[in-house]
Amino acid sequence: MSDGAEERLVARRRLIKFTGASLLLTVSPLSQAAAGRAAGIMAVRVWPAADYTRVTIEHSAPLKYTHFLVKDPDRLVVDLEGVEFNGVLDGLASKVAADDPNIRLLRAGRHKPGVVRVVMELKGEASPQVFELSPVGGYGHRLVLDVYPANPPDPLLSLLDRKDPLPATVESRTASRPDGRNEARAEPAAENRRETKSEQAPAEQKVAGRSQGRPVVDRLVTITLDPGHGGEDPGAIGSGGSYEKNVTLAVARRLKAKIEAEPNMRAVLTRDADYFVPLQARVQKARRIQSDLFVSIHADAFIRPDANGSSVFVLSESGASSSAARYLAQKENAADLIGGVNIDVKDPVLARTLLDLSQTATINDSLKLGKAVLGEIGGINRLHKANVEQAGFAVLKAPDIPSILIETAFISNPEEEKKLNDDAYQDRMADAILSGIRKYFAKNPPLAKSRLARLD
Repeated sequence: MSDGAEERLVARRRLIKFTGASLLLTVSPLSQAAAGRAAGIMAVRVWPAADYTRVTIEHSAPLKYTHFLVKDPDRLVVDLEGVEFNGVLDGLASKVAADDPNIRLLRAGRHKPGVVRVVMELKGEASPQVFELSPVGGYGHRLVLDVYPANPPDPLLSLLDRKDPLPATVESRTASRPDGRNEARAEPAAENRRETKSEQAPAEQKVAGRSQGRPVVDRLVTITLDPGHGGEDPGAIGSGGSYEKNVTLAVARRLKAKIEAEPNMRAVLTRDADYFVPLQARVQKARRIQSDLFVSIHADAFIRPDANGSSVFVLSESGASSSAARYLAQKENAADLIGGVNIDVKDPVLARTLLDLSQTATINDSLKLGKAVLGEIGGINRLHKANVEQAGFAVLKAPDIPSILIETAFISNPEEEKKLNDDAYQDRMADAILSGIRKYFAKNPPLAKSRLARLD
């Protein structure tokens, strides 16, 4: 054999030896454990709320996990396989606030080689949901631990538990008092005056109310305010670092306070803190209390920083009114992907909410409300579109509640981002929305409700 041939044979043997060793390493338990350790824990976030508390464990690669509940005391235990205990997991205890409604303590430690155990001590009996989310937006893989209290707060009961005094001018409030004492305690003189006025000219009173722009309402009106996004879903992010979810909550809180200062109105928030509420659950909350109106508050964004102005949208059953409206609806409807929804949970109540397609009358009322609000908003900011636009927004699909979505301004525009963070602008925006609601009710008094709230 020539020297050249011998050298080629030796080289081939070395290649085969190296390939075999590599293959052995690939299929060996040691190599599999090393691959599993690639799923590093990058972040842990906790979003507390009375409705539920969410713990999100973000990791760099898919991981295996098991979970189970332990009683006395109530605990949720989650074992993460192929994960190294690191500083993020070591700092879990500091993530849970003392006033968290559902979680008492969160801790983690090495359970056995290659397995990290996360223990969540609960404040009471709970119904946890544990599920995974694929990478989306700026997030990697996420393992979500949702802790729902065994007896969750009921929005209807919360509304009934309010201790606000009920003005005597709203007759339906007096009638709905469970103790029935209000009727007997009315002042005789005031009662006689009301009877005399009503006998003289009931029609003139309604006409006068409408001519002066005051709502003609003889019962308590309930308005659901929906601050967009929240929790894991920040919404649009301005160049200055502002989060849409924070702006929308600030405006909604101001608007709620103004509505509740009205003698015949009350407002309910779909979320009152920084946590995520699925789109369908927002609709369900409004229907549960049989809201008269649903107002979803957002801040717009576009790739061009010079886009500006405010807009109002309503639902469309037959396609979007423009390509921009279609794009916005697609973007807002993707909130569930970013915020994180457990798709394995099938709720027939939510399904029925979206199955009712007889919404023509509701959409017509929504257009009237949207036009009234858009006209008022135009007095404090430039309008991006002069007319109310329509598209298939999932959050506007309550079949029996007039619903609008307001884009208060473009958070992607540096100048409008400053406005959205300005207390005075937020206050003017809330005033404008309320003024539009008043004008809507002045021309479209709410119909009588046969019962206080929908129970199905």
